[in-house]
Amino acid sequence: MKRSLIALLSGILIVTALNSCAPSQQPSHPESPQHRAGRFHNASPRPPMGAWQTVKLFWAFLFAKPANTTPDRPIPVRPITRAQLDAAPDRSLYRLGHSTILLKLRGRYWLTDPVFSERASPVQWAGPARFHAPPIAIDDLPPIAGIILSHNHYDHLDRHAVLQLAGKTDRFITPLGVGDQLIAWGIDPQRVEQLDWWQSTVVDGLRLSATPAQHFSGRGLTDGDKSLWASWVIQDGDFRVFFSGDSGYFDGFKAIGAAHGPFDLTLMETGAYDKRWAFVHMQPEETLQAHLDLRGRNLLPIHNGTFDLAMHAWQEPFERIAALAAAQGVVLVTPEMGERVDMSAPRVGNAWWRRTSDRREGRGMPVVAGVD
Repeated sequence: MKRSLIALLSGILIVTALNSCAPSQQPSHPESPQHRAGRFHNASPRPPMGAWQTVKLFWAFLFAKPANTTPDRPIPVRPITRAQLDAAPDRSLYRLGHSTILLKLRGRYWLTDPVFSERASPVQWAGPARFHAPPIAIDDLPPIAGIILSHNHYDHLDRHAVLQLAGKTDRFITPLGVGDQLIAWGIDPQRVEQLDWWQSTVVDGLRLSATPAQHFSGRGLTDGDKSLWASWVIQDGDFRVFFSGDSGYFDGFKAIGAAHGPFDLTLMETGAYDKRWAFVHMQPEETLQAHLDLRGRNLLPIHNGTFDLAMHAWQEPFERIAALAAAQGVVLVTPEMGERVDMSAPRVGNAWWRRTSDRREGRGMPVVAGVD
C-alpha cells in the first residue's frame, strides 16, 4: 500500500512538472502542410483516447505493472573510450541506449536522440529509470558533427544532455518546432536547422532528409502537437540509413522506401508498444513490415533495452522481432550496448538479452550482432 501511494504521488507530481516545463510560447510554423489550427497533424487523424481510458491506463501503470518489465540482472554494456572512437573506421555504429545511436560517417560523428540522464522524465527523482549506464559519458565523446532529433518526448529529447553537448556539437537538425525548444534553452539559433517532412539538408557531405512518421509531440499539458515529429533518412553517397524515431505503422513507410530506398540499414522502433496505443507505436510484426516497405537490407531494433515504458516484458521486443526476422529471412542486428557494428557488413552473434534475463546461458538464438 505504501509503495502504491508513493507511485501515485509521483505520478501526480510528474504531471505537474510536465505542465510547468512546457514552453510559454512557441512559433507555430503555419507554412507547413502538416500544421493546421495551431497544431501539427498526422496524415491520418489520431484516434482520441477518452478520459476513462486515460484513467485506466494510468492506473495500470501505477498499480498493475508486471514484475518482468525490468531486467533481473545488469544489462551488459561495453564501455567505449575516445581512443576506440578515434580509431574506428567509417560506417561504424554504436548503440548507446534506447534510441541514442552514435554513427561515424565521412570521418565525423553523429548522434540520434541523445538521452544520457538517469531518468526519461522531467525530474530526476521520479520516472522511468535506466537499466544501464551509457557506454560513454558526454565529456568523453569526440566533437559531434550533428545531432539528429526525431521529436520532443522525454525519452528522445534530454534537456540536460542537449546543454552538455552544445559545446561540442556543430549542428542540431530537428523537425519543425523542436528547434524552437532548443533555442529557448539557449542553443545558438545559427546552429539549429529545422525541417518539415520531405525537406533535406546537406551537412559535411551527408544528406539528411526529414520524412513522415505517425506519432505526436508534447512535453507538458499545454504544448501537445505544437512541434512536429519525424523519421530521418541519412545518406552518405550510395549508403543509406533510416532512423524511424517513434511511429505507428502507416503507408508512409512505402512512400519513404519508394523515394529514398533501398536502405542498407534501418534503425526501427521495436519496444514500448501496446495495443492500446498502436496508432503511435508499432507492434514487432509492424516493425518488420515497415522494414520491408522501406526496402531495408539489415534491421537494427531500437527503442528498447533501456527504459521501462510499457506493460510488456523488457526482453519481449527482442524475442518477437528475432523470431519474425528469422521467419522472413531478414537480417537482424542486435548489438550489446556499446558494441561496435560495421554497418556495411554486420556479423552473426548471440541473443545477449537471454543471458541477461532468464539465465539460459547456453541457449542464445543466432542473430546478427556487432563485430568487436
